[in-house]
Amino acid sequence: MTSTDRDNLMLPPRGIGYRVFTIIVAVWMTTVVCFGILGHISNLPILEHTARNLYFHVPMWFTLMIGWFVTAYHSLRLLVTRRRIHDVRAEQAALIATVFGVLGLTTGIVWARFTWYTGTNIWWNGDPRQVMVAVQLLICGAYFVLRSALDDERQRARLAAVYALFATVTMPFLMYVLPRRMESLHPGAEGNPAFSQMDIAPEMRWVFYASAIGFLMLFRWIYTLRVRMRAAEIRVSELRAANWP
Repeated sequence: MTSTDRDNLMLPPRGIGYRVFTIIVAVWMTTVVCFGILGHISNLPILEHTARNLYFHVPMWFTLMIGWFVTAYHSLRLLVTRRRIHDVRAEQAALIATVFGVLGLTTGIVWARFTWYTGTNIWWNGDPRQVMVAVQLLICGAYFVLRSALDDERQRARLAAVYALFATVTMPFLMYVLPRRMESLHPGAEGNPAFSQMDIAPEMRWVFYASAIGFLMLFRWIYTLRVRMRAAEIRVSELRAANWP
């Protein structure tokens, strides 16, 4: 390992701006959760009080998509520059985004159980939106399987970067384009607009928008921590290997 390779994993120290950002994220998300759970909502048809899940379920999907766009960006940067820090950033963004995606699917299944399938024991009915999202998450999960199957660091980084670009390209089609062309109970299906008056009342929108911003800031905060932690782990392991008698 050359000194240049090691320097590629060096990150600047965290300053006062990061500490301020951490406080903002904590206060912002606490406020969103409080208003989301305790705030007033309109008695929407079918949804009723389960409409509160909108504050959490949909922003999780936003976070999944933005996170994988970050992964694609750093994957492309890796292929161009060969700098290892971009592999670290791509992997951590994909990991966090996929976790949010799993949580989004889980909250969606529970939400459907107590709205669309209330009075039954149905949790999964093959709704096109749910199926397409599940397929997308399997594609995302295969990214980590690919990484774990390769021992050579450079080969793993390059192949994972190419696959990450593929996984990101499929996301708009599987999560937005195709479900809108199919018959579904989910809002936005068959070309119908989502977030209509039947889905979200006007007084709920400001909490929803604040929640979407909050989840993206939460992603940024976790992402920064994970990148620093992973880069430090790699550098420590390489230093130990270099000094091993």
